[in-house]
Amino acid sequence: MENVYRCIDKLVCYAEKNLGLAPRNRDYVKNAIFNLFSLDAYDDSVVADCKDCDNCASPSGLLKEFSEACVKAGLFEEYESEKYCDAVMGALSLSPKEVEDKFYAVEKQSGAKAATEWFYDYSVKNDYVKKEKLDKNPRFEENGLIVTINKAKPEFRDAKKAAEGNKPKGGYPKCNICHENEGFSGRSKCTLRTVNVTLGDEPWFWQFSPYGYFYQHGIVVNYKHTPMHVDRGTFGRLMDFADRFPHYFIGSNAALPRIGGSVLAHDHYQGGGEILPLQKAAAYKTFAATGHKDAIIEILEWPGTVVRAVSENRDTITDISDEINECWKDYDNPALGLVSHGEDGERRHAVSPTVVKTARGYEMNIILRSNIATEEYPDGVFHAHPEFHVIKKESIGLIEAQGLFILPGRLDEELKELGDYISRGEALPEKFAAFSMIAEEIKTLCNGDFSRGNVTAATKKELGSVCYRILENTAVFKDRKDTEAFLKLAGVID
Repeated sequence: MENVYRCIDKLVCYAEKNLGLAPRNRDYVKNAIFNLFSLDAYDDSVVADCKDCDNCASPSGLLKEFSEACVKAGLFEEYESEKYCDAVMGALSLSPKEVEDKFYAVEKQSGAKAATEWFYDYSVKNDYVKKEKLDKNPRFEENGLIVTINKAKPEFRDAKKAAEGNKPKGGYPKCNICHENEGFSGRSKCTLRTVNVTLGDEPWFWQFSPYGYFYQHGIVVNYKHTPMHVDRGTFGRLMDFADRFPHYFIGSNAALPRIGGSVLAHDHYQGGGEILPLQKAAAYKTFAATGHKDAIIEILEWPGTVVRAVSENRDTITDISDEINECWKDYDNPALGLVSHGEDGERRHAVSPTVVKTARGYEMNIILRSNIATEEYPDGVFHAHPEFHVIKKESIGLIEAQGLFILPGRLDEELKELGDYISRGEALPEKFAAFSMIAEEIKTLCNGDFSRGNVTAATKKELGSVCYRILENTAVFKDRKDTEAFLKLAGVID
């Protein structure tokens, strides 16, 4: 048990040096941790000093040592480590109000970017953002896209099961992004801290994602548990956020199954501090906006179907975005396989808007999406087609539609093994049958050189190609002339 106390002392020392724990609260917080495990035999003669705390980027090493000591002492089982480490770090962290007060103080003194930098750093140091795990995810750029393999989270191949996973047992909180999750141990959210944000005169809050897909990836969430939707007010709220945090982009998933996020029951937007490939995409064709001399509209040079409205005038951006959204929701073109509503009246078309502020003003990228499914494509006509499911079957949401692909962690080992077979010139075993097309394309890319290094390079090129083709699958208009015709129908260009 002595090792347990020593580990707790180290964590308390870490919190004083990194998490803002006041020396006045040292005994109080230490006792709160003791109370978690009914400990009452503390001897301060074994107090440990963590001399390296000033240089600790995260407490993972200290938590690993603490967890091992507790398991050895019989305080909890190994599978319970995450829950108890979260509870301990939650006790060591500043309260939500203290974190928010500090955020506002930094923002007032040094600006919004400095405030979000501080908040992100704090979320890493209190172990809510699992940065060490995220940094181990393979990531590279290929074919104009960013490809990552997410080893930190499980793959959800079934959209219905993925959605079910976001419904907490017992009904509290109502979903996994409700504000009531802040400090809730039932979902290991003791370390979660949020910051209030006003969007459209409504209370929302910002938090970082523990397993973010890009730098400072986070979500801004409506305090009300209200369903996801995109309407005229959405565009204004997105620009409210961009005005407050001009160094971030912010966007909304389409509010429909198969083409939206996994949490459709609660209105929220995603954003963060990285410029994604879509935001850098060039214009295929540029138009003057009908009725708006202060705006231009661009059809993008992009594998998906994306329209960009650019203006320094918020009202203009809102008007154009709303006209496009309203037209697309009811757009029918059976010749192109586009029918806006099913026989049951269920809507099939939606948009994913995302905004970033640049020297040109507000740039609102509007991604046209459709969740139509057929017997041939039961997972969605405008979804990754079956030949690509071995690489990506999960929904193509807002982040991937912008060119950052999150591939399942299983691929890290599967592709290495596949590469070994190709390099050795061996036939694929039955368990790799689904990779047959991928393997043949990798061989072609190798151009006769099957050395292990060249196979690895070819595999990356293949992943970039597959992801690009998946985005082409999601394009509702395969010909940009059809996109232009739609914009004329919407009345936003002549």
